[in-house]
Amino acid sequence: MATENKNLSEYDKNMVPDAKKFRFGIVVAEWNDTITEGLFDGAFKTLLENEVPSGQIIRWNVPGSFELVYGAKKMLQTQNVDAVIVIGCVIQGQTKHFDFVCEGVTQGIKDLNVQTDVPVIFCVLTDNTMQQSIDRSGGIHGNKGTEAAIAAIKMAYIRQQASLNHQFDNQQLLSSGALQIENLPLELKE
Repeated sequence: MATENKNLSEYDKNMVPDAKKFRFGIVVAEWNDTITEGLFDGAFKTLLENEVPSGQIIRWNVPGSFELVYGAKKMLQTQNVDAVIVIGCVIQGQTKHFDFVCEGVTQGIKDLNVQTDVPVIFCVLTDNTMQQSIDRSGGIHGNKGTEAAIAAIKMAYIRQQASLNHQFDNQQLLSSGALQIENLPLELKE
């Protein structure tokens, strides 16, 4: 497994862009809520730890993981967010339902990322057992919600930088990843 020797909650705070001005949406599936609430807690706490004001984090609940795509789509259309995290949990059962739900959600989130300008971060556990999900939602492997929040911050930053890159011709990329913008009117400089 990809998470076997990795703690999903570990990250280098020095490698995380400034997130104070970003707005984040989190769409949470109610199905397997013991797991999804743990994932939400990890994502929410991580955003707060990275100085995102709680008023800039919007949470919506949807019934299950399959509904995450529609919830994310509506959030993108109505909430002026810089990134959306979708949180769900699908556990393998004895029927093909698992395969259909996982495939539909994965393709739906991929489609939103292709069709819209706002990144949608996939935080849907697709495990074989409940124990595997527990281990990845605050258990021995850490919290996939934490990992998703860091990905959301980084992707919101990339979106912001790409927008600046598009807006300004006279710029230079610094080694830190920040843009050095020259010859701007004084009121545009911070």
